Amino acid sequence: MVSSHNELIVSLDIGTSKVRVIIGEINNGTINIIGVGQAHSEGIKKGAIVDIDQTVHAIREAVDHAERMVGVTIHEVFVGITGNHIELHETQGVVAVSSEDREIREEDIQRVIQAAKVVAIPPDREIIEVVPKEYIVDGQGSIKDPRGMIGVRLEMEGTIVSGSKTVVHNIVRCVERTNLRVAGIFLQPLAASSIALTKDDKNMGVVLVDIGAGSTTVGVFEQGQLVATSVIGIGGDHITNDIALGLRTHTDAAEKIKIKNGCALIDEASEEVKFKVTRIGSEVEKQFTQVDLANIIEPRAAEIFQLVDDTVYKMGFSEEIAGGVVLTGGTVSMPGMLELAKEELDCPVRIAIPDYIGVRDPAYTTGVGLIQYALVRMERKPVRTSTGSFKTAPKPAVNKPQKDSGNILDKVKNWFSEFI
Repeated sequence: MVSSHNELIVSLDIGTSKVRVIIGEINNGTINIIGVGQAHSEGIKKGAIVDIDQTVHAIREAVDHAERMVGVTIHEVFVGITGNHIELHETQGVVAVSSEDREIREEDIQRVIQAAKVVAIPPDREIIEVVPKEYIVDGQGSIKDPRGMIGVRLEMEGTIVSGSKTVVHNIVRCVERTNLRVAGIFLQPLAASSIALTKDDKNMGVVLVDIGAGSTTVGVFEQGQLVATSVIGIGGDHITNDIALGLRTHTDAAEKIKIKNGCALIDEASEEVKFKVTRIGSEVEKQFTQVDLANIIEPRAAEIFQLVDDTVYKMGFSEEIAGGVVLTGGTVSMPGMLELAKEELDCPVRIAIPDYIGVRDPAYTTGVGLIQYALVRMERKPVRTSTGSFKTAPKPAVNKPQKDSGNILDKVKNWFSEFI
């Protein structure tokens, strides 16, 4: 039963094979996952929308499933974004503290973040968010939260996350065509890291690898910050295609075989695990073993990890990163993936799984991470519309159980353009 007094935050993870909607109930700052909906997707390729109608249909279906599970109406969602169009740039902003008593307040933080956005970017790109690294008050640095401090000059050093305007606006367009509002767009590696990584992981240095169906997202964290990200155009679907070719069967059948009997390491596969496959062009079923299947899967999975290693090297991290690699994403659920990753990457590797009932699967890391990330950051996050303008919500945007929030826009204040 959903309490009418608790607020809801809803995430939308638009993936290559699945669209996932997760409803989080916020109770005194604690998240409870109360609803999950998902739908098959074919409208996304490598993080970009290639079929708007199909994507809109998948979003509607996933939202409908989540709404029926909990008995609420969803009005707005937080959306994840990734892809090789994403770029990270260092930035800084400087403002004078505005209050007469020189106490730093929320509006000063907003102003310094907006000042950090005043940079020249190409017209085909859009600022997604500014991620603060540290604040500096009258020359004193390494401040994480300056609110309540006394000062005259407030500075902020951080990272601008920018992306392709076309990709961003197409995502917003798809969501708005389902009669939902985009409450915020967050970079997926940052969102996933709020669930997958500890503070020590980020400070020590770690590589977060999210292996999805159509692509693999690599994020490198050092000194508490995301310092580099890249997307490799290969993922679990490529393993499925290899199985379909190797067993001469249909892709749908290959996917089911992969999920039920797949093993990424030949040495861990069993000859005792047997299954039958109806082959294309024949009504006769042929029997295979898990070892046969592993002989198909292991080379492709090994290639993914080799590409991850090459990508981290090309991003400028040639020496071993102290915290090793953290894996997440639906594909890493397959038996043998962890052991194979340790062999191929030759470093410490672990799998991150959300610690919430109902979503204890690495496929849900990004979706749950979006809720956690939104809860922490949304107070200062401008809300985007498809016209490219922004509006700042005075508190985290939420979905109220069984209430019509059609007038929520009336509560939104402080309109401003992206380039102040």
